[in-house]
Amino acid sequence: MEQRIIPAKKLVYLDGPRSRSYELKFLLKVFFQFFRGIRKMHFAGPCITVFGSARFKEDHPYYVAAREFGKQIAQLGFCTVTGGGPGIMEAANRGAFENGGKSIGCNIVLPHEQHENPYVQTSVTFDYFFVRKTILTKYSYSFIILPGGFGTMDEFYEVLTLIQTKTVERFPIVLYGKSYFKLLMDQINFMAEQGTISREDMDLVMLTDDIPQAMDHVRKYITANYKARPTFKIPVWWLFEKRY
Repeated sequence: MEQRIIPAKKLVYLDGPRSRSYELKFLLKVFFQFFRGIRKMHFAGPCITVFGSARFKEDHPYYVAAREFGKQIAQLGFCTVTGGGPGIMEAANRGAFENGGKSIGCNIVLPHEQHENPYVQTSVTFDYFFVRKTILTKYSYSFIILPGGFGTMDEFYEVLTLIQTKTVERFPIVLYGKSYFKLLMDQINFMAEQGTISREDMDLVMLTDDIPQAMDHVRKYITANYKARPTFKIPVWWLFEKRY
């Protein structure tokens, strides 16, 4: 007789096989979360996603830096997209919001309740990290990563993996915070020396403490690879087309 282990706790989607009705409900829930996220983001325009810790307060240097990134992203004419929570996410949304840019948050339901920050103009909340990460990646032309914890590292490595496997275009990645990311870059360089990754996988990663340098890196890539064209069919300022 086939045996199945049923945990005594609440069922979650990574707890193994469940009844067919439960699995169908899960699939439908995932579908509608993707549908809602894509619907919200479809008319947002070109975006730059900022990742970073939710734990930094308003007076922290990294919060100040993220706020400046949001400002400069707005001045570049792009939407600022974050995870929608506090800390670095709030700072980047705030910088965009205060400078006339579009500010978007992709929030996540967590046991300790991550509330969206007050500087988000467009918001969508997800139950599943994998859906949220897809939306954070799908609409972005560059990724700016400030110091953070496990979630930030997960997002960083996922973007790198997608670029390495050519699942997405080779968009520029900025790591802001040389002292914070030094050991991480040492490890990545060691991986390249061991042959587990290629040096070219890191060509578009910039480690810097200079915000203008970081934004110039992003700007040069976008200018070289995309061209702007006006649109009169949907309410966004710019759409971008790949130059072949």
